[in-house]
Amino acid sequence: MCSNLFKKIIICLSLITGMLTYAQVPVKYCDSLIKEGIKQNEKKDYLKALELLTEAQAIAKKNGWGNQLYGATINIGNCYGQMMDYGETLKYYLEAYNIAVKYKFKTHEVAAINNIAIFYTREGEFKKAHDYFKRAYNISKEEKDSANIGIYTLNLGMVMGEMKNFKQAYTYFNEALLYTQKNPQIEMAAKSGIAEIEMDMGHTQKSKAIALSLLSQISDKYGSEAAISLQLNVAKAFLQENNFDKAKEYALQALNNSTDLNRKRTIYAVLSEIYEKNNLLSPALQYRDSVYAVQQKLNDIKNGRTYESNRVKFEVQDYKNQIAINNATIAKDRKIFYAITACITSLLLLIIFIYRTLSMRHKQKKLIAENNQQEMALQLVRQESDALLQEKNFREKQDEILMEKELLKNEIEHKNRKLSSQALYTSGKYQMIEDVIGLLSDQPELAQVPAVKKHIRFLRNSLNNDNEWAGFLTHFEEVNHGFLTRLKTAHPDLTANDIRFICYVYMNLNAKEIAGMLNISLDACRKRKERISQKMGLKDSSALYSHLYDI
Repeated sequence: MCSNLFKKIIICLSLITGMLTYAQVPVKYCDSLIKEGIKQNEKKDYLKALELLTEAQAIAKKNGWGNQLYGATINIGNCYGQMMDYGETLKYYLEAYNIAVKYKFKTHEVAAINNIAIFYTREGEFKKAHDYFKRAYNISKEEKDSANIGIYTLNLGMVMGEMKNFKQAYTYFNEALLYTQKNPQIEMAAKSGIAEIEMDMGHTQKSKAIALSLLSQISDKYGSEAAISLQLNVAKAFLQENNFDKAKEYALQALNNSTDLNRKRTIYAVLSEIYEKNNLLSPALQYRDSVYAVQQKLNDIKNGRTYESNRVKFEVQDYKNQIAINNATIAKDRKIFYAITACITSLLLLIIFIYRTLSMRHKQKKLIAENNQQEMALQLVRQESDALLQEKNFREKQDEILMEKELLKNEIEHKNRKLSSQALYTSGKYQMIEDVIGLLSDQPELAQVPAVKKHIRFLRNSLNNDNEWAGFLTHFEEVNHGFLTRLKTAHPDLTANDIRFICYVYMNLNAKEIAGMLNISLDACRKRKERISQKMGLKDSSALYSHLYDI
């Protein structure tokens, strides 16, 4: 028993010495761990890669090395991504993003955001992917990062294509082509994306011409994702033209060049469709069976990766626990270490006699620790329940606020409708007065009668509607509190006539009604709307109402 205890003490001393060395490792050693971890990940030795990267992460966190902490964390996420454990992948990507934000590493922040966006793209959540790609794109624009902005623009185009927003995708691809000098591969990818969009929009001939032109520029097509994508595009184009031989030729070329199971599954589906449209049902069914076989193989691989991921996570967690235990035993400085060594040497005999007592105390502490853990778990459950209740109350308050806003909006719209009706009535009244004046003026004998002449003058004076307009503005401001003030603040160069026109547009009156109220032609009304929109900085006059509503 004493011999075993003595061996344990020697081992503890060795651990303490090792941990002191570990605590003082240089930055270069941490960098070497990250580089080796990346290499092991490329070799698909995920356990070794995660052990190295986890150690580097712990060292970087202990020493406050932001770059190394980010590098280790993002590559741990990459490891889990290779193992198809997407929950852990997203967890570490988000952690890497928070590290980049904490240390204000803009380049790392954008890279982490881009990785998160790629993850969501792979999962088919294109709306979330677009949001993260857009953030990466905006930050790169702010930082004037011309080296990477083309990549993020290209990614946005691809996501827009997946979301069937072809117009926006076209815009992004054309913008990406502006950055081909920094990265020539962007040109190939952007033009390939344009070819796919043209195909999706039904422009078969144009899509095929672009794809064939790009294919001629790729010398080594084996394993080239760009070449495979273009060959599939050409095959689909020939299929649309019912040129089944050519469609089959390019689809088989894509199949021969492909090494990825997901891509092969897509190619098999295209080949099946080609044979089916050519009324060759037997090969069509064979390729359809190939689709199912590839899917089954992918499921088997994914299940295997899930098992491997769980095993690796267990091993890594055990490795983390060992690091935590070792870190807990590290002395704060060498003086304390030497003092502890001296004390252990002098008290070695005493430790042998009290070993049994210490063992009992250790068991008691362990029991207490377990009880404390259970109590903490119960407290955590209670906290989570309280948080859920607070969240429910918060949502209820939000719903109430939204309902109040909706009621207020409806009330304002109702008042605006009444106000517009009143304005239209006033406009009609003035129009009728002008018609009466015109009718009387067209009859000279009647117009020269003093009584009639007096009435004509009275009617002309009544057409001066400045007071009516002032009253209208007063009622308008009462209904739409502060709108005119905000409008004048946002656009101080607007004239009184511009503001009058804008008020009618804000009340959602159509062009014919506004033209009648302002006594102008429909064409003049449209031109005035365009002029005011340009003055307010709007490219399209149709966006005027939305802009006013935002104000």
